[in-house]
Amino acid sequence: MTPPGSLVRVRDETWLVTSVEETSDGALFTVRGVSDFVEGIEAQFYESLDRIVPVNPREATLVGDASPHYRKTRLWLESTLRKTPVPIAHPGLTVAPRMLADDLPYQREAVEAALDPERLRPRLLIADAVGLGKTLEIGMILTELMRRGRGRRVLIVCPKHVLEQMQHEMWVRFALPFVRLDSQGVQAVKQKLPATSNPFSYFEKVIISIDTLKQERFVHDLRSHTWDAVVIDESHNVTNQSTQNNQLARILAPNTDALILASATPHNGKNESFAQLMSLLEPTSVSPQGEVEKDTAQKLMIRRHRYSDSVKDVVGERWQPRKDPVLTLAEPSEAEREVALEIARTWTHPGAAWEEGERPDASIALPESFRAPSATGRKNALFPWVLMEAFLSSPSALAESVSTRLAKIEGIDSEPAKEECEALTRLKNLNDRCLAGNPLRSSGKFQKLIELLKEKGVGPGSDERIVIFAERVKTLEWLKDSIEKALKFKKAAKGQPFGPVTIMHGGLQDSTQQAIVESFKQKSSPIRVLVTGDVASEGVNLHSQCHELVHYDIPWSLIRLEQRNGRIDRYGQRVSPQITALLLDLTSVPGSDGDVRILKRLLERENEAHTLLGDAASLMDKYSVSEEKTSVIDALRGAKDIDEVLPEPAQASTMIENPFLSLILSGNGAGGHEEAHGHRAERGAEFDTGLFDSEEDFVRTGLAEVFGGNEQRDPSAGGVGLTYDSRESLLEFTPPSDLVRRLEFLPQSYVRERGITHRIALTSDANVANGSLARAREGSDGTLWPAVHYLSPLHPVVEWVADRALARHDQGTIPVIKASVGEPWVFAQALLTAENGQAVHTELLAVAMDGATPRVMRDVDPAELFEEIGLRPDIPGTEVREPEQYAELLAAALTEAEREVRESIMPAIERAARDRAEKQRRRLMTWDDNAKLHPKQTQLFRQTSSAVKSEKSSVDKRVPKREFVRPLLVAVPRA
Repeated sequence: MTPPGSLVRVRDETWLVTSVEETSDGALFTVRGVSDFVEGIEAQFYESLDRIVPVNPREATLVGDASPHYRKTRLWLESTLRKTPVPIAHPGLTVAPRMLADDLPYQREAVEAALDPERLRPRLLIADAVGLGKTLEIGMILTELMRRGRGRRVLIVCPKHVLEQMQHEMWVRFALPFVRLDSQGVQAVKQKLPATSNPFSYFEKVIISIDTLKQERFVHDLRSHTWDAVVIDESHNVTNQSTQNNQLARILAPNTDALILASATPHNGKNESFAQLMSLLEPTSVSPQGEVEKDTAQKLMIRRHRYSDSVKDVVGERWQPRKDPVLTLAEPSEAEREVALEIARTWTHPGAAWEEGERPDASIALPESFRAPSATGRKNALFPWVLMEAFLSSPSALAESVSTRLAKIEGIDSEPAKEECEALTRLKNLNDRCLAGNPLRSSGKFQKLIELLKEKGVGPGSDERIVIFAERVKTLEWLKDSIEKALKFKKAAKGQPFGPVTIMHGGLQDSTQQAIVESFKQKSSPIRVLVTGDVASEGVNLHSQCHELVHYDIPWSLIRLEQRNGRIDRYGQRVSPQITALLLDLTSVPGSDGDVRILKRLLERENEAHTLLGDAASLMDKYSVSEEKTSVIDALRGAKDIDEVLPEPAQASTMIENPFLSLILSGNGAGGHEEAHGHRAERGAEFDTGLFDSEEDFVRTGLAEVFGGNEQRDPSAGGVGLTYDSRESLLEFTPPSDLVRRLEFLPQSYVRERGITHRIALTSDANVANGSLARAREGSDGTLWPAVHYLSPLHPVVEWVADRALARHDQGTIPVIKASVGEPWVFAQALLTAENGQAVHTELLAVAMDGATPRVMRDVDPAELFEEIGLRPDIPGTEVREPEQYAELLAAALTEAEREVRESIMPAIERAARDRAEKQRRRLMTWDDNAKLHPKQTQLFRQTSSAVKSEKSSVDKRVPKREFVRPLLVAVPRA
């Protein structure tokens, strides 16, 4: 297969190959026109439909380079090497360390695990605990896949409220341009594309929520589309095989080469759910009997937490440890105490030791409906605790719970229903008193909240911010209105979508949720108090401008507590976060004193587990919010001892019997890679050539060549208006029309708010780029997009310059230059590709001429080799006269290079690739053999069997089939 960077003839025109993709319809060539009639035009051709004829490199004409500092030659070499995919088994990181992210070894471990050369396909479950930066690890993996030619078509599936956050991180940190298909994005697509068009074919990189993906239109399109990489964030949401989420994951997994799953809670305590995740990654990791293979699972996942050995020593001041949490007990108002007494004596604790005058009347005690089938025909032993939980949230939440229940049972003609209605009506009347008064007098907890906010300096005219979590939407709405009145906050200003007090919950449109999150990150945001439900407890970063968090109601789950706390207690938090919880002091209410003790213990245990285990989920051994909540209710109603439900962290670590849970919760598991190989990035090179000083130097030089030295002129005069500030490595220019077409696929809000199709500002200095990003967060222009974007190796502008440089290179020519060599050298590139078009091996060969005898030098580092011959940015550019005299030398060198590839390189690489393929084939055959003995065919078995069958058909396609040698350069002695 013709590799990228080669010239081909199609339809009587010459084209430059920019990428090659294997599809169900055969090889798909993406090309750029270089001959006069099609110059600059981008097109795609299927090998099955068009006759694609490679230009024979042996027919190349030798030409001398007369450009300053051999500019043309350096651009030709740099662009060719950039466009050539790095083999998937390359042992080092190539571009990830050069992105706009802190260089953290533990994040490199995740990239190493994903790119494990022993696996034919990149597959990984990133199970890091909350706050470690799973999004950054995902971005690093995707950049390495792109550099390896395996990241062109990428789909990211994540919760709808973090779509914009994910898109922002992918672009700002890694220059990966994703189209966001939220509710607004879907509407834009409908306007732009015909109804029958597949949007996934039109957009190469897409971010979408799983809720949007459920739409029948997208499900249909997914079935007929393949991806280079798929990322499923919060992947614990796809483990239930009876859900549509799981069905979508089952469609995606076999249709993608790379699959990255991410979840801080990948195991819900049920092996069958964990098996769902593992089988998505690697079908043979789950036996036909449904058992997860431990060794395979260990290699398919990576898990660390804040206090893991590989993390704690490197995060430093970039993740300040949290302060001890504060539990503030609030004295209930008289009205609240009456409600609490009513709930306790009628619903939750009728058997408690009541004082005279408060003892429950036998006629109004807990209705029979809670000891026998209820009015609605179901046992209802948990409903009293629904009332208690709602009461501890707010009067509004309790009112809603009571009204909902009354609406369900009113009109049922039975004695239990009448008893229940009477009890609920009595409770409603008492609760109405709490709603009627000023909350500063009628709600002890709200009074404490206002005292706390004032103590923290939150109020009109202050920049202090705080996040308040509550579970019920009614509580959120009540809090917003009450806080605004109590602190005299004004409503949202005219033209402003948000006011100082803003609420967020799952009932809001996805675009609104995203806008709230993005606004809260900006220093200029009007939001000072974010009152949010648990929709913000997963994946949302709220730490950039905030270090104070309040639990207005304490969730009855350690997992939920930890998820909430992780919004501000995470990597990048430079101020020690303070967690505060508010709780009504009901110790004077018979039976409820134990409730206070249990909820207080919840808060304490989360903090202890966070510090000692790095993961609170392991403490209760439930791994599910709902199951943890049920256990807490058991403790509240006295069915279980609190020490049994919430053991000490030291005990919990010895209680876990499930080996996979032990593996997940150990927090030091790097998938077995760290121990075996160390940090891959520390061993590998960055794949630099040394031909240019920086990305910015490459772009400036490319613009000078493409525009014939007129790059500084105004566009109307044939330039791009280039300006350059050497102090900040900052360049600005007006994008020409063909670059504008590429920029249209960038995040639309970035394109619109920064006007980059009119003028774009770029820098290769990370400090300058980070400064611009910080100013965007703190500025007053209402956008988080930086004015100056970081020029990373994969930036679309860099890719465009490389394409233009290659297209401008004279067709079918090889440059000849003078260099620091004793005899003529020929540089050639060897490329081995598999049947599926992927690069299995690439290598730069240097052929030195000892007289008339060519000698091939292998395993040469490009930067070292070019440095040795003096091919640097400052090299003098002396033109070689009569370059055609070296034509026979070039032919002899190519013959020797091809022999070396055929006899030495290809056999060794093919043998290693076949060994890897054979290991996978044996695993598949072993699974098949076991399946024949398996009598019970579950749904998981059928799904896995289908995936195994699909895997078999692709194994041989990953073995090298074609070899290609192309000449790049002839270097002759200066003398």
